[in-house]
Amino acid sequence: MNKSNRSPYGQDGVVRSVSIVLVHGAFVDASGWRALYEILSQEGYEVLAVQNPTLTFQGDVDATRLVLSEARHPVVLVGHSYGGAVITEAGNHAKVRALVYLAAFVPQAGESVFDLASHKIPGAEPAPLLPPTDGFIRVDATQFPAAFAADIDPAQAHFMAAAQVPWGLDAAQGKISAPAWREKPSYFVLATQDKMIPAEAQAMMAKRANATITEIRSSHAIMMSRPQEVAAVIANAANSIGSTAAHQ
Repeated sequence: MNKSNRSPYGQDGVVRSVSIVLVHGAFVDASGWRALYEILSQEGYEVLAVQNPTLTFQGDVDATRLVLSEARHPVVLVGHSYGGAVITEAGNHAKVRALVYLAAFVPQAGESVFDLASHKIPGAEPAPLLPPTDGFIRVDATQFPAAFAADIDPAQAHFMAAAQVPWGLDAAQGKISAPAWREKPSYFVLATQDKMIPAEAQAMMAKRANATITEIRSSHAIMMSRPQEVAAVIANAANSIGSTAAHQ
């Protein structure tokens, strides 16, 4: 877990009374939030990053709830990819006021990411996942850069492929009990060039959750390739729940 130690005042001299909690997805870790963390911290938000083990779904929900309990303000909870399922469950926490999904899975009650990922989209290439081994799923490392992170620095994308975190089947198959998006406002950033979760699947999930949709031309690694645009959506969600107080 990473906590912001920056001044509570943004560059505009305004204190932000909303915390941002970032929840990463499968195959990566919280270091992928670095650019977004810097932007939002400089704007005066308290920014916290969850380090999901991605071994079991309940373990990741618990890790997120732990960070939520430490947030100083009402929370905008942000989830990328599989992290979307985590925030759908953990977002029922009393501190959470809004949800932001980034190229994410948005399950409904009784549904898992595995269920959603098993749906075939006509005309879309399936994500290059290798068959499960010893209870874990991995992405084919040779296809990872193009499928996951085609629009970031190639050296970084290849490193991510080599350093990917195996995703536990227990995490992929964890089912939602009560989706937080039924009760709380939701925002969805749709990555139109995503090769891990097809844009059509993203649009379907966002619409059934009644989320406010923003389309961005990006790969799956949208928080790394388009951090300014993603930060703007998160800031809009924060503003919608009353995020600022004038610096006296």
